[in-house]
Amino acid sequence: MHCTLCNRWVGSLVEPSDRIDPWVKCAPPAWWGRTLAEVRGTLLREMPTPLLTLSRVALDHNRDVLAAWCRERGYELAPHGKTTMAPQLWREQLDAGAWAITVANAAQLWVARAFEIPRVLVANPILHVPALQEIAAHPEQEVLVWADAVETVERMARGLPDAAALAVLVEVGGAGGRTGARSAQTAAEVARAVLAAPNLRLAGVAGYEGALAHDRDEASRETVRAYLRSLVEVHRSLVGRYETEPVLTAGGSAYFDVVDEVFGEVEDARLVLRSGAYVAHDDGFYRHVSPLGEQPRTSGPALRPAIHGWGRVSSQPEPGLAILDAGKRDLPYDEGLPEVQNAEGVRIIALNDQHAFARFDADRAPIGIGYVVRLGLSHPCTAFDKWAYIPVLDDVDAEDPVVVDVVRTYF
Repeated sequence: MHCTLCNRWVGSLVEPSDRIDPWVKCAPPAWWGRTLAEVRGTLLREMPTPLLTLSRVALDHNRDVLAAWCRERGYELAPHGKTTMAPQLWREQLDAGAWAITVANAAQLWVARAFEIPRVLVANPILHVPALQEIAAHPEQEVLVWADAVETVERMARGLPDAAALAVLVEVGGAGGRTGARSAQTAAEVARAVLAAPNLRLAGVAGYEGALAHDRDEASRETVRAYLRSLVEVHRSLVGRYETEPVLTAGGSAYFDVVDEVFGEVEDARLVLRSGAYVAHDDGFYRHVSPLGEQPRTSGPALRPAIHGWGRVSSQPEPGLAILDAGKRDLPYDEGLPEVQNAEGVRIIALNDQHAFARFDADRAPIGIGYVVRLGLSHPCTAFDKWAYIPVLDDVDAEDPVVVDVVRTYF
């Protein structure tokens, strides 16, 4: 495939005509040597384990729900692409009205360029000089980066050609959070440094609230509110000094309702939400914490889990214990263990690299050797990165789910 933005040939971009190699983890032998288009119609029960799948009906629902939520409230959506690193899904989000795609680093930016994503937010500074020069060499792709220190700004300015015009957002942080200027004074100094650089453009204020809280109680929400107010204060201090239409951006997939509480009255900036995990949602962390989770805390339909794991019982070495053939290399575990969904009374208690430990009442055996367990997952951000190809089912809840597509990831 030819990349028009890079003006070079880029290999291995997924096409319906691409043939599947035997080392593709999700592929049954019947897929080897066949094209992606040819494997559509495979039944889920014909697939090997371990396996990760997506549900088409849930993906479409989630994409449209958050697009409508943002549209109704006057927000642009720039989904964080690092969640999926699946340009096919990025394109679907853009086609549904997303303003941009967000990435975390230069490597992810190059993926976005290869797939001709026209506008990209990089939620970090870019400090590698060759990367800065590569960005400057392709002004046809709009790129916005972040900075939280004067030295960062100066290093970016030194690495860019004099004629560049890289858009920079001042990143505001919070105590105990991740990156970001920790005071209004520091943020003002960063803005002045951007304004002083002839090859940079002051383009807005950015931040991430998700690192400051981890649940939905009122104390956590107030911590998030206070932090978001600090972003608004910095933005207001810069009105009249911006060199482009200003962007005010925050919002992961956990507190976008609180973002709206605080940003909702701002009228002199383009308000941009960067939620990423919403498109897949989950049966764990985001089910509980998302404003559109199992108990929606804001108007609109609930999101649906679109991502599931599958493991086969390969051993029952003692009463009440089953070992599955899916482990840490296949399933996320950093925000909670997978949950068994198709066998009552069975719970996952631990994961090894390639195995899951399932416990149940020793007096009854709800699962036996060969039984395929459906697993609800927690935290899609650490699920997609374990799979280069992910089958998409028509509907995971259908009586006999069918593979209708295959998503390729680029981690």
